[in-house]
Amino acid sequence: MSQPSLSDPAASLYATNPPRDMPTRRGTELAMLGFAAFIVTCAFVLVQANQEQELSWSIVWYGLAYLGLFSVAHVAVRRWAAYADPLILPCVALLNGLGLVMIYRIDLANAEKATQASRDFTADAPKQVLFTALALVLFLAVLVLVKDHRTLTRYGYTAGLVGMVALALPALLPSSLSEVNGAKVWLKLPGFSIQPAEFSKILLMIFFASFLVAKRDLFMIAGRKVFGVELPRARDLGPLLIAAGVCLLVLVFEKDLGTSLLIFGIVLVMLYVATERAIWVVTGLSFFILGCLIAYQLFTHVEQRVANWIDPLETYSDPGGGYQIAQGLFGLGTGGVGGTGLGAGRPEIVPESNTDFITAGLGEELGFVGLAAILMVYLLLATRGMRSALAVRDTFGKLLGCGLSFAIVMQVFVIVGGVTKLIPMTGITTPFLSYGGSSLLANYILVALLLRISDAARRPAQKPRPKQPQQQAPLAEAHTVMVQRPPAGGNATGEPTA
Repeated sequence: MSQPSLSDPAASLYATNPPRDMPTRRGTELAMLGFAAFIVTCAFVLVQANQEQELSWSIVWYGLAYLGLFSVAHVAVRRWAAYADPLILPCVALLNGLGLVMIYRIDLANAEKATQASRDFTADAPKQVLFTALALVLFLAVLVLVKDHRTLTRYGYTAGLVGMVALALPALLPSSLSEVNGAKVWLKLPGFSIQPAEFSKILLMIFFASFLVAKRDLFMIAGRKVFGVELPRARDLGPLLIAAGVCLLVLVFEKDLGTSLLIFGIVLVMLYVATERAIWVVTGLSFFILGCLIAYQLFTHVEQRVANWIDPLETYSDPGGGYQIAQGLFGLGTGGVGGTGLGAGRPEIVPESNTDFITAGLGEELGFVGLAAILMVYLLLATRGMRSALAVRDTFGKLLGCGLSFAIVMQVFVIVGGVTKLIPMTGITTPFLSYGGSSLLANYILVALLLRISDAARRPAQKPRPKQPQQQAPLAEAHTVMVQRPPAGGNATGEPTA
């Protein structure tokens, strides 16, 4: 007698008997989190050794805070997103930890300068730990409240409206309540400040994903044909055009080039993923180039950014000139390939070294090799997010996961490209590395949504099992199944024969 073929539906009961659940890979995630904690701990020790020549209790405090926060995050993922990708959270933990190390290292240098000048100094690293704790609270809230990412489609237009209002709000407020360093992107409240644009990008991605799911066919077949391109009807494009107009207003009134470029790039990518038509990308880039040329002619701050980009040494001493970019490039050149070593460089010389130019400080002390490794971690994080977006079963999840993953890549490209003088400087933060509460809070919400989509993609589909009169025995103990040979000329279903 022969055993049943695995192609036989009835035989699948034996092939998976006893039934085996798909591995959640939470053990892998825990091991990778431990590895990230080891790297961060070694980085703290190196900074202390190179700065003070002795180890202080501050390392213990930061280390315990780091371990405690991400232990809670791991337990939350294990409880509410058990099948999520096991590499997303460790990548975030490593980036956040290295950012904390660099902020602490800059605090030590600034504290020494303040002591020499006999003035008070407030460290930023403890605040960063507090921001991380608050960000993880939002991270847990998203995992608990959003049990299925598809429920977000119900609030697509609401998210779009709230996102556009939050994005435009700083432009409508007086400069005393919204302007910092020439950019009106802040909302200054009693006791703290926040950047609404960081949260707007997530709300707008939810809106764009739900809108494109509902109107996908209209972008492909409806409307008039212009130069061989079938354009949708204007009333169908209305919400998208309004959102694009708000993004342009951000550029005009808030002088925030980075957010405008980020949102514009995300929209183009999501539109391409939804329609698979490159003409939309070409059209969007054409309008973007035209808008940049017009902005260069109309706004002096755009002209200044371009002049700093072309030759930062020529505008080195000018107000708002190329001093910052030039100092960042000097630091990168000093680091070379291998870097000066953590704690052995001078990253504090660069203005805003713990926010906009934190990658310049990392490049100086870790060198080209270290900075490239950090960029590879970002690439790995975005790749795992894209992989989850491809694997998820619903179109909304695919578009939203793609947008969230690309947002990380786009933001890193914009800021690192500006620091290295590849593109004009735009002044946005580096995700998870830079000091700042708004960026951390928003990006941990982004990661929580990615984990929720990843959990849906990897979670096995629940199939109803036929009722069995008794418990099936394991395959090794199962009896041989008796089957009949099909009659001559019968079907060719590939059933096994005795």
